[in-house]
Amino acid sequence: MSGPGGDLTYAELADRAGRAARALADEDIGRGALVAVAQADPVALLVAVLAADLVGATPLLCDHAWSEERRAQVMAAVPVAARFDDPLPEADGPAVEHRPAPDDLTWACFSSGSTGRPRAVVRGRASWTASFAHLDALTGIGADDVVLIPGPLVSSLYGFAAVHALAAGATAVVPGRWSPGGLAEPLRRATAVHVVPHRLPAVLDALGTAGGPLRTAVVGGAALDVAARTRAAAAGVRVVSYYGATELSFVAVDADGAGLRPFPGVEIDVRVPPGQVLGEVWVRSPWLCDGYLAGATGPLRQDDGGWMTVGDLAEPHRRGEVLRLRGRGDGAIQTGGATVVPEDVEEVLRKVPGVDDVVVVGTPHPYLGAVVTAVVEGAVEGAAAGDGVSRAALEAAARAELDPAQRPRRWYAAESLPRTPAGKPARGLLATRLAAGDDPGLRRLT
Repeated sequence: MSGPGGDLTYAELADRAGRAARALADEDIGRGALVAVAQADPVALLVAVLAADLVGATPLLCDHAWSEERRAQVMAAVPVAARFDDPLPEADGPAVEHRPAPDDLTWACFSSGSTGRPRAVVRGRASWTASFAHLDALTGIGADDVVLIPGPLVSSLYGFAAVHALAAGATAVVPGRWSPGGLAEPLRRATAVHVVPHRLPAVLDALGTAGGPLRTAVVGGAALDVAARTRAAAAGVRVVSYYGATELSFVAVDADGAGLRPFPGVEIDVRVPPGQVLGEVWVRSPWLCDGYLAGATGPLRQDDGGWMTVGDLAEPHRRGEVLRLRGRGDGAIQTGGATVVPEDVEEVLRKVPGVDDVVVVGTPHPYLGAVVTAVVEGAVEGAAAGDGVSRAALEAAARAELDPAQRPRRWYAAESLPRTPAGKPARGLLATRLAAGDDPGLRRLT
């Protein structure tokens, strides 16, 4: 393993985790206990996770960047046996004996998706570990690989990537945060990388500059642009993209660019209400979570048949077909009697030259209910050629490819979009800021 403080062999990692587990056991922290861990160093965080697992406790991963006020607010809603912000203490003594079981609750992390308050999702051991072999087969990741995981491990996407790399016997490179300027060095030896879609171009930029043996990019968290996959292929990098959620884990995977199909072991049922063209994606699989801690509410729903949904929308789906996602149901915009799926609009606007990324939300309107509003990263009002993108160019693209109801009526520019810890645009936060009308980081395009 390689982190900000240097390299660590598997033997050294096991020794540190074992000694930390001994210290936890000495404090009577054991099976069933919930242990909050928020170490800034990703290696120290993984040691804490492994130590908690060794004593049968459940590690609850918290964001070390939270303010003390925010942390206290979150912790008040989730009872924990202990909280560790610094590296776990280590102790000598006999090895901790805990016989792991598939249904042990071995991972909990916070998820807010793009909207709402963070809530803690908890899952059993097998809901992750039993899927490792399937990901091995899809990606080819094995003991000879060096896997770059350039994001915070408190995100389930990156956390899963780290523990999967360790289970595969690979070298996990965990810088702990996203740093485009810091990609060149690890890419000189990385053979695989886990990223969210909007960060794949930066990886390819760094690869083109520094070179390296990168052969596989595992991309999850949002829809992947076709152009990004094509560019990766030209660089000799195979892309394996997937759709899932913190609550659902893997749902569908696209390993060859032909479209999303169910991940091994997953059943998909798109339930379309009468008279509607889109339906909710319901999933039944061994990879589902156990729910939210402390009775928290959220988008996760479950029926009596063991099916779960987080409200994502898709076109009607039949077995053997490609799954065509259309966004999150709670993000749909109701405007003047029409329903607009933000992802449909974003897909069009991202193709406009000069647009780095874009988020579409609904903002209140006294007569229409809401109007479609676009916040564009990289836009420059009245930009000259080569200096960015103008509102006129954005509107021209909207007129050419979108129905009238889908076209944004309000346009904003942002130097940098706010994002979740996983790197996805924070749609709900943007909507809140727009409603407040006092965010200096958003500039109205007129």
